[in-house]
Amino acid sequence: MAVEKINMPQLGESVTEGTITSWLVSVGDKVKKYDPLAEVQTDKVSAEVPSSFEGTITELVAGEGETIAVGELICHVETEAGGAAEKPKNEEKKVEKSTAPKQQASNEDQANKRRYSPAVLRMAQENDIDLEQVQGSGKGGRITRKDLQQIIESGNVPKANGVKQEAPVEQSAPAQAQQPIAVPDQPSLSAPAKAPEVPVAAGDIEIPVSGVRKAIASNMLRSKHEAPHAWTMVEVDVTNLVNYRNNIKNEFKQKEGFSLTFFAFFVKAVSQALKEFPMINSMWAGDKIIQKKDINISIAVATDDALFVPVIKNADEKTIKGIAREITDLAQKVRTGKISSADMQGGTFTVNNTGSFGSVQSSGIINYPQAAILQVESIVKRPVVMDNGMIGVRDMVNLCLSLDHRVLDGLVCGRFLARVKEILEKTSEENTSVY
Repeated sequence: MAVEKINMPQLGESVTEGTITSWLVSVGDKVKKYDPLAEVQTDKVSAEVPSSFEGTITELVAGEGETIAVGELICHVETEAGGAAEKPKNEEKKVEKSTAPKQQASNEDQANKRRYSPAVLRMAQENDIDLEQVQGSGKGGRITRKDLQQIIESGNVPKANGVKQEAPVEQSAPAQAQQPIAVPDQPSLSAPAKAPEVPVAAGDIEIPVSGVRKAIASNMLRSKHEAPHAWTMVEVDVTNLVNYRNNIKNEFKQKEGFSLTFFAFFVKAVSQALKEFPMINSMWAGDKIIQKKDINISIAVATDDALFVPVIKNADEKTIKGIAREITDLAQKVRTGKISSADMQGGTFTVNNTGSFGSVQSSGIINYPQAAILQVESIVKRPVVMDNGMIGVRDMVNLCLSLDHRVLDGLVCGRFLARVKEILEKTSEENTSVY
């Protein structure tokens, strides 16, 4: 018999942690290889963690609602494979002792010393721990939740003044311990402020913050904290597009079995313009900018309590019909809980259909690490002065572009939006095919 470890897997690119929303097994349950063990929520997707072994669950290390970093232990499985039984505790201690010299020499590799996960920042804030005085055991000196847990259990909590005090301590950490720490070429996060004391009156409803909502909050905060946002807007006359789509929508639905939405036309126009202005299809990478070859459009799909951003891969190579089909399929996957991590990966630019709930002007938060996001607002009828000086009622829409000013400047963004506008205004039955 041997006891094997199950660690938190990597459930998507750039994913650093996941929250266990529910265990699907209990201690003593027998599992086969690839059987689902737990449901995990990340900032990108909800997924199941499969077993890597066949055997019996001996311990659930992580609890429901707990946020675990990628690679950290979540449970033990006892297998039939040959070998010693569960490792004795003294053997584990030997391993810890053997790694101590490496930690002493960790100054040689401290590249990740100040790359704090949201879980580490939250635990440090709640327990007034000065992270500058903590020696991380993770790769590159990164501080893990386990490091902080050991400090808390020991009672010697390092404070910002260099003095270790016994935990718990009611005195809050000095303000300087909560300032952002700038590290070249590494993401920097501020330690979160303590939750405000909000009075709860009779009749008020307290809603627990779910794992997915915490992940959304963390990502939005990171995007606003790291990327200097700017935004610009153009208005587009889509009267011909509206007439074209309305004339063919019933026949299209009957023939294809799914709806031809206005949004498909906008995604197609954006993907075409991105080919002509590839700088918009870029990402910030510290000491360089990565201009992405593939044009993969992220689209925002909302549920009652969360927001998911699945991806239409190689959108520039697809017809309007193909894009409409993918929009329908991805939205259905999100709303039925069948969206996978693969569906959420690889996005290079985001188009958000804010017009679906009546918005006419908005400034979106960039989907980090992308360089821009386009808000497609509601199509409304407005009186417009025509080229001949007459006033006519036209179908108008606002397109609002938020941009990362480290990567993009107003000139290229203005030209990009002008091109999207031109494509949309020329869309008609005579000029455009949906196939």
